[in-house]
This record gives sequence, C-alpha cells and structure tokens, in this order.
Amino acid sequence: MLEGLRQLPLEDEKLFFSDPRNPAAAESYLRRALEALMDLGRHILAKGFGQPVTSYKEIAQGLEEKGVLSKELGAVMRKMAGYRTRMVHFYHEIGSKELYSICKDHLEEIEEVLDEMIKWTKGP
Repeated sequence: MLEGLRQLPLEDEKLFFSDPRNPAAAESYLRRALEALMDLGRHILAKGFGQPVTSYKEIAQGLEEKGVLSKELGAVMRKMAGYRTRMVHFYHEIGSKELYSICKDHLEEIEEVLDEMIKWTKGP
C-alpha cells in the first residue's frame, strides 16, 4: 500500500489532480495501509502481550504503554486511527485536498510507526 502511495505524483499537486483516478487510488491505498498498520499493532498486542483490544485508538495506546512505540509515535498512530475512522465512516467530510495533503505530508510518519513495530518484532 505504501509503495502504491509513493508511485502517485504527490510532489506536484496540479499533476496529482490532473488525473481523477489519483485521489481515488490515494484514498484506497491510504485506508488499506492504515488498516494493515492497525492490524499489525493488534497482532503484536494480542500475541506479544496477551492484550485484546477492540478500537484502533486502543491499539495505539497499548503499543505506547507496552513500549513498542514511543510516546510521540503513539500519538501519531492515534491520529492515524482517527483519520482512518473518518475515511470509513465520515468519508463525505474528507475532501480531495485534505487527502492529498495527508498523503504528501504524512507518509513518512506512517513509515516511522511501521518501522518501530517491525523493529519490535525482531527483538533486541
């Protein structure tokens, strides 16, 4: 999913919006990337700590409490969880400009959270 986002023309807003398929692709890639990230977090908490969680924000909080994520990355993941919820349940509130901005300006944060979780799975 992240690779799909990287392949979009995020460096040029005009180019991004010149093809109406780009916002649709960005929405799909971003939503699936966030869901995969949350699923990995849920798996870490369940298998690594025996901690069941139900909401995406609880996943972020649990990963922070268990030391899988730093306080800063836990906050980033909580923000991502909220955004994913908006994408799925309040999609009519999210405009293409906001979607473009998130993909352009926050992709690196998603990668940082993923990297920290992968690092934890590999152990010390």
